[in-house]
Amino acid sequence: MSTASRQKATLFIGGLDPQVSQQTLHDAFLPFGEIVDISLPKPEHPSNTDPHRGFGYVEFALPEDAREAIDNMHQAELYGRTIRVNAAKERKDASQQLGARTAVWEQEGYAAKYGAGEGEGNEDGDGEVNGGEGQKPEDPMQGLEGLAEAGPRER
Repeated sequence: MSTASRQKATLFIGGLDPQVSQQTLHDAFLPFGEIVDISLPKPEHPSNTDPHRGFGYVEFALPEDAREAIDNMHQAELYGRTIRVNAAKERKDASQQLGARTAVWEQEGYAAKYGAGEGEGNEDGDGEVNGGEGQKPEDPMQGLEGLAEAGPRER
C-alpha cells in the first residue's frame, strides 16, 4: 500500500480513557472493516504511569472503511468518554514543528527560500537588523513626539 493511500486509511482517535487498550479499539472498530494496525502512543515521560497518552491510531486496509468508521464513531461514547475520530494527519518533519529545537531561521534552506541574502537586512553583530551597510531602519515612531492625543489628525 502506498504512503498516500495508507494515510487516508489511518484514523486518529482522541479523548481515550486510560482503560482503553489496543484490543478495545480493535473490537470497537472491527465492524467497519479489516484493521491493519492499531497504535496507542506511550507517555513521553517514564515517570507517567498512564498506559497511553489519551489518543491512538487505527489503520484500516481500505480508505472507504476508514471514512465509514469516522461517520459512525466520531462523537461516540467509549468507557464513559466522548471520543473524537478523524482522518490522521501526515506526520511532519520534527525540525518544522512548533517547539522544534532548532529556530526556523537556522534550518537548512531557510535563507535561500526566503531571500535573506548578504547586505539585505542582516544582523551585523550588534543585535539590530540593518537596512544595508551602515544604515539604520526608519523609526516608525519618528515625528509623533508633538502629538497630544492618539488617533488620526484632523485636516
